[in-house]
Amino acid sequence: MCPSGYQPAEATMADGRELLYFFDGGATGPVPAVDERELPERPPSSELRFDPLLGEWIAFAAHRQSRTHLPPADQCPLCPTSEENPSEIPAEQYDVVVFENRFPSFGPDQQAQQLGTHLGSVDPAHGRCEVVTFGADHTSSLSGMSTERVRTVVEAWAHRTAALTAMDGIVQVFPFENRGADIGVTLHHPHGQIYAYPYVPARVAAQLRRLRTHREQTGRNLFEDILEFERAGERVVHQGEHFTLFVPFAARMPVEVHLVPHRHVADFTELTEPERAELAEIYHRLLRGMDNLYTTDTPYIAAWYQAPAGADDDGRADYRLHLQLTSPRRAEHKLKYLAGSEAAMGAFIGDVMPEAAAHALREAMGIEIAAAGDESYSEA
Repeated sequence: MCPSGYQPAEATMADGRELLYFFDGGATGPVPAVDERELPERPPSSELRFDPLLGEWIAFAAHRQSRTHLPPADQCPLCPTSEENPSEIPAEQYDVVVFENRFPSFGPDQQAQQLGTHLGSVDPAHGRCEVVTFGADHTSSLSGMSTERVRTVVEAWAHRTAALTAMDGIVQVFPFENRGADIGVTLHHPHGQIYAYPYVPARVAAQLRRLRTHREQTGRNLFEDILEFERAGERVVHQGEHFTLFVPFAARMPVEVHLVPHRHVADFTELTEPERAELAEIYHRLLRGMDNLYTTDTPYIAAWYQAPAGADDDGRADYRLHLQLTSPRRAEHKLKYLAGSEAAMGAFIGDVMPEAAAHALREAMGIEIAAAGDESYSEA
């Protein structure tokens, strides 16, 4: 299914990278301006090395050491181009822009390949990395923009998911946003990214194994059972017609909230028009709620998990599109650091009870629930 009505205006950057303009409401925008900069040639694809002990691939992208790092506002590469600042976006104003990252972790080449799994395996890190800029205002955030703008971002994610999965060698498409210095952002301008991997990353691979085991043992879909379990409990934050927002029973992070569709949807491309509209509304409310948790903006990672590209045996029949939004903020001026147990052993110890986190997030979003499991929601 293609994005409904949101077809971008296409342009090419000075070094050959693709750039796409998306307009609020699916409008047709002006002819894109020409990128007149003189840029160096693009770097070759990075290198993939295989870790036989964990069965995982590690990408080495040494050229990213020279990428732009926290520049002053008047030199931001994501602001509209001006005479003083010839940026990555050759336009005086824009809504949402997607373009190929100048310093990619994967790519710029896409090519089908059989990755090695023996000691010393080295392969090109084919794939693609894109930047999604949410708006021209350098000091804004996605939470501070309109729901219409969030809908445009959703449509951009759907468009790029369809386009990227059609490319040779792309196995997994991952839209995400890092926000805040505590997360490690290198640009303050409101933006996210899309990674298109040449393999199934470890986290999704582990989820696929659990989905397969659950199906073999129960004959049921694990996402369906999780959704039924959470909707009957006290960790539900908001329940819409098409999506439920909840803090998971075994949340790893102090702030962790999942957004899951009620029907099986493998990725953004399969969302219907009503589902996309509700998704934009609920996600926007969630981001505003995150801002209301404390007196200062809450850092977070918003990770959109989608089924891997390919046949049903790769998991599309069971894997469901969903959001996992996490923050390491365990109190107003305290962060959770992944130290010995978490970082070395992957054994998490929670600082905040999930039920308390759900209550705090409901309050921040202005949502009241009459009782646990009650489907009656209202704005406070």
